[in-house]
Amino acid sequence: MSAQRRVACLLAPDFLVQAERRAHPELAGRPFVVATGDDGRAEIVAVSEAATRAGVRAAQTVARARAACAGLVVRPASAALEQSARQSLLDAALALAPRAELAPREAPPFAAEAAVFVDATGTATLYASENGFASALVARAGALGLAGFVGVASSRFAARGVARRLAAAARGAAHAEARASGFLALRPDEEARAIAALPVDLLAPSDALAQRLTRLGIRRVGDLLRLPRRALAQRLGPEARALAARARGEHDEPPLPAPRDARLEEACDLEAPIDRLEPLRFALRGLAARLAERLAVRGLATRRLELALALEGRARDARRIGLAAPTLDVRVWMRVLAGELEASPPRAPVLAVALATEGEAVRRDQLDLFRPRGPDPSALDATLAELEALCGRERVGAPRVADVHRPDAWALAPFAPRAAEARAAGGPVDTARIGDERGTDARPPLAAVRALRPPVPARVRVDAGAPVAVASAVTSGEVVHASGPWRSTGGWWSEGERYALDHYDVQVSDGVVARLCFDWTARRWSVDGVYD
Repeated sequence: MSAQRRVACLLAPDFLVQAERRAHPELAGRPFVVATGDDGRAEIVAVSEAATRAGVRAAQTVARARAACAGLVVRPASAALEQSARQSLLDAALALAPRAELAPREAPPFAAEAAVFVDATGTATLYASENGFASALVARAGALGLAGFVGVASSRFAARGVARRLAAAARGAAHAEARASGFLALRPDEEARAIAALPVDLLAPSDALAQRLTRLGIRRVGDLLRLPRRALAQRLGPEARALAARARGEHDEPPLPAPRDARLEEACDLEAPIDRLEPLRFALRGLAARLAERLAVRGLATRRLELALALEGRARDARRIGLAAPTLDVRVWMRVLAGELEASPPRAPVLAVALATEGEAVRRDQLDLFRPRGPDPSALDATLAELEALCGRERVGAPRVADVHRPDAWALAPFAPRAAEARAAGGPVDTARIGDERGTDARPPLAAVRALRPPVPARVRVDAGAPVAVASAVTSGEVVHASGPWRSTGGWWSEGERYALDHYDVQVSDGVVARLCFDWTARRWSVDGVYD
């Protein structure tokens, strides 16, 4: 039998105020308002707590609000900031659950709030309880600069009703301590009683229906549910019947959807046109910092940035900038963005800025039991990319044996730890080989030749076709024992690539065992290896 469906609602009240404070942290604690404009006749649509204590109210004009509060800060309403903040609310939910969706905007008096519904089914096993999950959800929203309240119940309606009640209680509290409990999970057996105690205004009825309910003395949801169903529809209309059905849990709610993509965007409207790069970089830094916070909350990184600039004259400048490796380092982002803007400045003053990206999972590396810990995969990718930029892509990699007969030939392959290569190929990691590399194998060690690159020039005395004496910077003396020659030839079809080499393994009277090489094309001797 499947588990009963549980839904959490993360509710952020006074959302326009929170969106401005998230984009402008310097406004914290200061009296400010969000208005339809910045002139004296503009209407105020949202008021901060400090401005409310100073006597400023919504629907006032800016001139009247400034008369009540001399130090009032007026911020024009920005649809871009509000949309970015709504998406941040969704990111906080997706950081803890695989399914979530933003709630549609409500009509007054709840038009100033934003909400996201989260699939909370089975979260009690991961967070010890549903209250633990709700607490983590509040904390994730707070990490993105959004204060929220969470209600958990069996339906969207009940969860949002609980969250609205918590927000209303916190708004009316006289002390900040009363806001500590910003979450509440209702048990299925107590949902009916809790919903019946909610104010009927939390159902968000239309103005006409709200007036009728007030005249009838219906102030709680329980009062509405006690009315006969047939008489309810006949006297108050189908809207009242639909509200009562939602309160009873009879409304069939579709399951929460999984996110379609991992695209994230931060945007802002500039207060004045910007025609210089320095203030533009300042605005971009704030967008990049907020975008990185959202990626970090969801455990994602990015290797691509999309920059969109709205210019004067209704022009638009869109750019796509690639990064060497997935990263969350804002400093790297800013260096890349600054380089792009300096190489190709905007053609006209900038009015608005948007920075978007598609998040991708950060690459992880499973540590081996028999190896020391290696570099972090993301840091390794960034280091390799910087080396390729400095030295060239063809000069960076891991050495590999070339598929040719020339003894000193070698090749480069993309660098990756050996264990990671085995996992990528789908095969098991050869722990015996790892143990052999660490010297834990019980087999006797074999002599290893240490190649000298470049080979050391040598003078060799030959008798009867075999070396009998060597003089070089590596070894000098009479040859005690010699083996060889071993001849290798190839590349005869090319003047620059042909080779003909004779190799000898010799033991010299000074105790060194070396490998001699005679190059027939260049007619010279060299020491190209020493046995350890």
